[in-house]
Amino acid sequence: MTATPVEIRKTQDEAPSPPRFAHASEQEFARLLDFYGIRWEYEPRSFPLEWDAEGRVVESFNPDFYLPDFDLYIELTTLKQSLVTKKNRKVRRLRELYPDVRLKIFYGRDYRSLLFKYGLAGAGAR
Repeated sequence: MTATPVEIRKTQDEAPSPPRFAHASEQEFARLLDFYGIRWEYEPRSFPLEWDAEGRVVESFNPDFYLPDFDLYIELTTLKQSLVTKKNRKVRRLRELYPDVRLKIFYGRDYRSLLFKYGLAGAGAR
């Protein structure tokens, strides 16, 4: 079965109102991207990862951001460390099924380092 990403949400340019971010870290990251004039989309695609016997998607992965000018997906993993293992498994599966998809993961320490570098230490790093 050939895996194909599914469009599920509007892009930043098309949305009439700001997206509802799942976590404050995502909102802060979007502000950083806006400040530097980097175009982004919030959770624009769902990548099916697993199907049942009838071909229905039973597991998928929705990266947090897509940067169209860089053809790059960004996933922020700043919450519970216990969720990192599950997310890493999904990322490995995504890379198996979609080898041409470029994805960068920011773990908690990476994200805090990024905020510190750009003078935003303490903001969104919960």
